Amino acid sequence: MKSIIILYSYHHNNTENVAKAIAPVLGADIKCSNEVNQEELQEYDLVGFGSGIYDSKHHVSLLELADRLPEVTDKKAFLFSTAGVTWKSKVNADHSAIREKLQSKGYIIVDEFQCKGFNTNSFLKLFGGLNKGRPNAEDLKRAEKFAGNLK
Repeated sequence: MKSIIILYSYHHNNTENVAKAIAPVLGADIKCSNEVNQEELQEYDLVGFGSGIYDSKHHVSLLELADRLPEVTDKKAFLFSTAGVTWKSKVNADHSAIREKLQSKGYIIVDEFQCKGFNTNSFLKLFGGLNKGRPNAEDLKRAEKFAGNLK
């Protein structure tokens, strides 16, 4: 199964670290959202989309990419993210915007993953941030396990 991970990781490379844990398990290529050629995605059997969570959704560059994607038939995708605050119902809400866009294009979302990420946005930087040291080794092991279940 040929796989690619498309990501946007900016502040502390939280999401990039998760992508680097997932990629070897899947043998996946990793590309930033601004480097993706829409036509090349047709070559892949499984496409991962990941970023930090900004205002309760994936980064705008991933959402815009999802808007531009052509319709597909039964292409598999997975979603992942890092966030300052995580819990089951929040993951569902955080991923809803990109999930809906991809599903409307014919993608089948096979699974989703989220873990905590170091967050120094807004007022949090005044207090040294939230979740310092995250994602940690345990988070990355969970990401590897998640990737193993995608195979």
